[in-house]
Amino acid sequence: MNTLQTLVQRHKAGGNNGIYAVCSAHPLVIEAAFSQALDDNSVLLIEATSNQVDQFGGYTGMTPVDFRHFVLAMAEQFKFPTDNLILGGDHLGPNRWQHLPAEAAMLNADELIAAYVAAGFKKIHLDCSMSCADDPIPLSDDIVAKRAARLGAIAEKTAIATFGYSDLVYVIGTEVPVPGGAAETLNTIEVTSPQAAMKTIETHRCAFEAENIGDCWTRVIGLVVQPGVEFDHTGIIDYCSEKANTLSGVVDHFPHMVFEAHSTDYQTHAAYRQLVRDHFAILKVGPALTFAMREALFNLCEIEAEIIPKAHCSNLRERIEAQMCDAPQHWQKYYHGNESEQRFSRCFSFSDRMRYYWPDSVINQAQATLFRNLSRVDIPLPLISQYMPQQFQHLREGLISSDPNALVIDTIRQVLRAYSQACTEKSIVEV
Repeated sequence: MNTLQTLVQRHKAGGNNGIYAVCSAHPLVIEAAFSQALDDNSVLLIEATSNQVDQFGGYTGMTPVDFRHFVLAMAEQFKFPTDNLILGGDHLGPNRWQHLPAEAAMLNADELIAAYVAAGFKKIHLDCSMSCADDPIPLSDDIVAKRAARLGAIAEKTAIATFGYSDLVYVIGTEVPVPGGAAETLNTIEVTSPQAAMKTIETHRCAFEAENIGDCWTRVIGLVVQPGVEFDHTGIIDYCSEKANTLSGVVDHFPHMVFEAHSTDYQTHAAYRQLVRDHFAILKVGPALTFAMREALFNLCEIEAEIIPKAHCSNLRERIEAQMCDAPQHWQKYYHGNESEQRFSRCFSFSDRMRYYWPDSVINQAQATLFRNLSRVDIPLPLISQYMPQQFQHLREGLISSDPNALVIDTIRQVLRAYSQACTEKSIVEV
C-alpha cells in the first residue's frame, strides 16, 4: 500500500492525522520544509504545479525530471531520507493551455501527465475543470470527468511502462476560485454542497470505468472541494466548521478517500486542526511560504540598510520591483487599481505574485549579495529584535544562529509548524 494510502487509512480509522503539501519550487522553501520534516521525523510531501513545472519548463524553467533532480539533490544536501519523500503534481491538466482549442490543450496535458509520472511523481491531481478556447463555460461534470479519466489512463500506462507497475495515487476535483488565491476582493465564499461533491465522485468513477481504469479507483485518495477557505490580496476568509458540516460527511461513504483542501494559506492554527478533524486531511500550502520568505528577506534588507554602506547594499527590493515592472505578465491581470495600489500589491498581496520572479538571475544575485553582506558582520541583536522579533527569541533560546539564511528558514518554518502540529495525531483536539 502506498504511503499516502496508509495515511488515509489511519485517518479513516479515527487517527485524526493528516499531511500538508508544500507547493513551491523555491530552494529556501524546500530547505525549510526538509528542516521541519527532519525535526518532526515525518513524511514530506512536495508538489509542483502545472504553472511551475511542465514538459516545456514552466515558469521555473524546470521539467518534471529537472524538478525531481532538484529536490533529490537538496534532500541529499540536507541528509533527508528519500524514503520519507513524496513528490506530487498539482492541477495537472490543460490549465497552461486554456487559450488553445480543447483537443490541442489536452494533447499537451497528455504529455504533461506522462512526463510527471515517468519522472517518479506518485501523487497526481487530475484537474480538467478549466474551459479551453472552444469549450462552453463552465464545463459539465461529465466532460471534466471524461478528460480526467483520459489523463488517468495515460498515467497508469506510463507508470507500468516505466516501472513495471503502478502505485500512483490520485486526487480529483477542484476548488473555486482559481488556484493560488482569488484575483478579486472576497467577502464570503460558498462551501461546496454535498450533492455537488457526490456528483463529482460519481462522474469520475463512471469515467474511470469507461476508460478501463476502474481497478485503480481505490487509489483515488482525495477529493478537492471548497471548504470555505480563501484569501485575496489583503483579506482572509476563515474556515467555519459549522458551514462545512454536511460536506464533511461525504467522504464517510468512501473508505479510500479524504478531502484535499487548497488555498489554506494564512488560516489560524485552530482552523488547521478543525480542517483535519473534518476530514480535510491533505492541506495544501504555497503562497504563504513564499510570502513569509519575502517578509524575512525584506526585513533583512532593512537591517542591511542600517549597517552596510549604501554603495554596497544589495538593493534586493528595488531589483524585484524593477523586474516586476519590466515583465508584468505574472501580475498585471491580478493587481488592479491606481499606480500606488498596484505597487502595494506587488510587494504585499497575500496572493504573492512575486513568487514568479524569484528565479530571475538578477534577483538571485541581489539575494546572494544580501546574504554575503550580512554574513560578514555580526548583526546587532537590537536590529534582529526590531525587524524579526520571533527569530530574536529563537536566537536567544539557542534554537537558530544569526546567519541570514537561518533567519529566513526559521521565518518560513513558522508557517510550516502550524501545519505540522495540525497534521500530527496527538495534536488534534476538539476546538
